[in-house]
Amino acid sequence: MTQSYPSHQLMIGVVPVEVTIKPIKHLHLSVVPPNGAVRISAPQSMSPDHVRAYAIGKLGWIRKQQARLSGQQRESPRLVVERESHALWGRRLLLHIEEVNAAPRVEIHPRNLIMFLRPGSTLEKRQSILAAWYRNELRKEATGLIDHWQQRLGVQMNKLFVQAMSRQWGSCNPSTRNIRLNTQLAQKPRACLDYIVLHELAHLRVPTHGEEFVALLDSLQPDWEERRRLLNDLPLLDG
Repeated sequence: MTQSYPSHQLMIGVVPVEVTIKPIKHLHLSVVPPNGAVRISAPQSMSPDHVRAYAIGKLGWIRKQQARLSGQQRESPRLVVERESHALWGRRLLLHIEEVNAAPRVEIHPRNLIMFLRPGSTLEKRQSILAAWYRNELRKEATGLIDHWQQRLGVQMNKLFVQAMSRQWGSCNPSTRNIRLNTQLAQKPRACLDYIVLHELAHLRVPTHGEEFVALLDSLQPDWEERRRLLNDLPLLDG
């Protein structure tokens, strides 16, 4: 049975580092998009002082990666107004709003995203309707990909959660077998979602990011690094 591992936060100057202790042989360091969270997976036999020294030695590299992510192009928060630009699966659509005395809904047209709203809908209401629509679109698309990769990997997840996430594109809890996906993935190319789904489900086979995990991704999706690079180079949505 797959288990969860103990973790704690380590401060290197002003940089918080999430350290997880696992039954592995080597340290693994990652700076996670979209916001540059720092994570270290450390062997159970390694002392806290050794982990701290390792993190200090990598501080220059950490800052370089965080600077790259912070310099990534960002889009302003959506106001959900007429002719505002939105994205779905990497394609830009202009928003058109129609006021109707009926339940709100969103429709996709070749070049437009059409929102049907009740007259006088507030900004909060418009944002809520659009966010719910994006979550639904992502869930629909992800379901088929999950079925595909579960069969290829020989694993079975428990629950899928689609939600706003400020620090990650996705996550997997091997203990609960739950997968979480960032709602913003619905705005990115489908190839990016395919990579994230595979990445998270692969953790049900290999919980860590070590050589075995990389080899598994290489065997199933040889261009996964290119997909990850594409995802991390695309604009992020603030707010």
